[in-house]
Amino acid sequence: MRTTRRAFLGGSAATVSAAVLGAPALAQAKARVVVLGGGFAGATCARELHRAEPGLVVTLVEENPIYTACPFSNSVIAGLRDIAAQRFGYEAIGAEGISVAQDRARAVDPQRRLVSLSSGAALGYDRLVLAPGIDFRWGTLPGYDEAASALVPHAWKADEQTLLLRRQLEAMADGGTVVISAPANPYRCPPGPYERASLIAYYLKSKKPRSKLIILDAKDSFSKQRLFHAGWQQLYPGLLEWVPLSSGGKVTRVDPATGTLVTDFATYKADVANVIPPQRAGGIAETAGVADQTGWCPIDPITFESRLQPGIHVIGDAAIAGAMPKSAFAANAEAKVCAAAVAARLRGETPSPPKLINNCYSLVAPDYGISVAGVYHPVNGQLADVEGAGGLSPADTAPDFRALEARYAEAWFRTITTETFA
Repeated sequence: MRTTRRAFLGGSAATVSAAVLGAPALAQAKARVVVLGGGFAGATCARELHRAEPGLVVTLVEENPIYTACPFSNSVIAGLRDIAAQRFGYEAIGAEGISVAQDRARAVDPQRRLVSLSSGAALGYDRLVLAPGIDFRWGTLPGYDEAASALVPHAWKADEQTLLLRRQLEAMADGGTVVISAPANPYRCPPGPYERASLIAYYLKSKKPRSKLIILDAKDSFSKQRLFHAGWQQLYPGLLEWVPLSSGGKVTRVDPATGTLVTDFATYKADVANVIPPQRAGGIAETAGVADQTGWCPIDPITFESRLQPGIHVIGDAAIAGAMPKSAFAANAEAKVCAAAVAARLRGETPSPPKLINNCYSLVAPDYGISVAGVYHPVNGQLADVEGAGGLSPADTAPDFRALEARYAEAWFRTITTETFA
């Protein structure tokens, strides 16, 4: 059973790619597709479009010259990995013949099909793909705004914030208290706060064993919960405490100057505080008119075309993708399906209903991995789980299997970053 599931998931990326690459070329077309955002969703979509239809004029717009990946950034925080291993450039994408514009999209005109850039340039398009990732809902948590993140890091966009949280942990005295505030759903990477807590607990156990870590949670349940709890009980008894919503875990106010987090029932003074704030789709989504009142972007699950603005597709963390979570693997899969759908639309064809796969690894310790897999298909206008497909790592298994899952996680990261950026 494990071997079958693993083999299936291992071949999933190739299967989706084949579906895109098998499409017939556009007959002498010079249709223009602009992709905004150069993460796992946007960079993958640009490459898949170009490879599928060499006649397309594909432009990838990304403000930053270097992309810093969020998967495995928790290992950087825990001192297990160098930040350089998380950084990727766009040279290989440009070398394929894709135009890479290092610029920021400041406006979208859906009627004129025009993207305005901060440099003053404007890009016309026949189809637009938005992959803007997430932004934060600053100010919705009293006391915590962008300025406060310089004292109490969120580290939910990898790079300088990641390093800030790492430095704070290194500077904390043995016997200190680390407090993590986990947000309510939805947000990027559902198991991310709990992997972070696990790896920080590993660091504390190894370097500062008299310390304590507390997770204050705005939820009563979370992804891979039973597996995380089993790992915590085995590896970090007495060190790591989880306070769920029903026990007063929701943070209602933050005092960044003192590192104090307040809930309805208690006040927690942290030596190191990490607040993961409420989130929404990246700002250009609202500017383009594809975000609804939730702050996220409703899409057609077959094409990922916006339900609010025809001709614009939304992929990755910004999209409301039903049962499919906001993860790097999901973003990569959505990008391939979207690329196939865009090419079909430009040929005047009807895209086929897809099946999408997500596989998510988490580390409870460097040699202790757990995973969850899911398969999704369109049902009644949303992406829903395929019943009986996917599943969790086994609850009771030998340490060598947990170590194997940790190695699978490393291999997954190498594979997806190579496919996206190399």
